[in-house]
Amino acid sequence: MIAFVRGPVVAVHIDSAVLEVGGVGILVMCSPATLAGLRVGVEATLSTSMVVREDSLTLFGFADHDERSVFELLQTASGVGPKLAQAMLAVHGPDELRAAIATEDLTALCAVSGIGRKGAQRIVLELKDRIGSPTGTANGSSQRVSPPADAWRDQVRAGLLGLGWSTREAEQAVETVAPAADDARAAGETLSVAELLRAALQSLSRA
Repeated sequence: MIAFVRGPVVAVHIDSAVLEVGGVGILVMCSPATLAGLRVGVEATLSTSMVVREDSLTLFGFADHDERSVFELLQTASGVGPKLAQAMLAVHGPDELRAAIATEDLTALCAVSGIGRKGAQRIVLELKDRIGSPTGTANGSSQRVSPPADAWRDQVRAGLLGLGWSTREAEQAVETVAPAADDARAAGETLSVAELLRAALQSLSRA
């Protein structure tokens, strides 16, 4: 198993990044929040989890070990594959998922595209006694990305497109969360790209 990769970022795509490790370009599938913390030409370290299929080897990357652990645990639930597990972590951070499962918050779980009420009930039933308690890192990542001015719009839009939402839906979600970003900036605070992305995903799930 490849536990992590470290190296300069060669490219950042909608749903993946390429890191140069020992002269080899390693393609790593990442959530939009993780991708938002990467910059081309800057060295990065990603915790990784390899998913082996008969016809493919896919490496998934995460901002920290905790996010990877939750990703792997989610896949032990019936009907949860790597793509759905990654989508769950795009909408909710690791601690938010722990809290939702521990408290049987089906509404929070159903906010993830691809999870219905029955699926949420199954996840709670199978993981409630194993996922553990929240660790106290509400954002689910030690990396906090502060987007300058309106640069967050392109990052959030790209993240939504990478998760399968249409251009129209992505644009609507960006406009929905824009007032919150403006209010935070007016108050001298800055919402991270990850926070804005999760807010956008939650607005889409309520639509």
